Amino acid sequence: MRPDYRKAMLESEIMKLITEALREAKDPKISGQIITISRVELSNDKRFADVYVSAMGDKDERVKTVEYLDKIKGYFRTYLANNLDLYTAPQIRFKEDPGIEASVRIQELLNKIKEEETQ
Repeated sequence: MRPDYRKAMLESEIMKLITEALREAKDPKISGQIITISRVELSNDKRFADVYVSAMGDKDERVKTVEYLDKIKGYFRTYLANNLDLYTAPQIRFKEDPGIEASVRIQELLNKIKEEETQ
C-alpha cells in the first residue's frame, strides 16, 4: 500500500471517528451545537492530526467552540486509540475551518450583486 494512500485512508477514518465521538459526547457544551468536521490533515509521521472544524454561530461562539474542543482533545484521542489500529493515536489539534465562512460570504456577495442587477 502506497504511503499517500494509507495516509489518506487514515485521515478519512480519523474524521469518521471524531464525528462519532462528537455524536456520542455527553458534554452539554457541545451536544447541543451543530459542529462539522470538514477535514483532517495528518502529519507525515502520523503523530499529529489537525482537525478542521466549523460550528454554527457568530465568530465568538465559533472560536469558543474550537477552543473548548481543543481543551477536551484528550477525550477524542482516547476514542481514537480505542478504535484505530495504530501503535499510538495521533495528538489532535483542533482548528477553525475558514472555508465554510468564506463560501457563505461569497454567496452573500453574489446574491447582493444579483439583486442590484435586477433593480
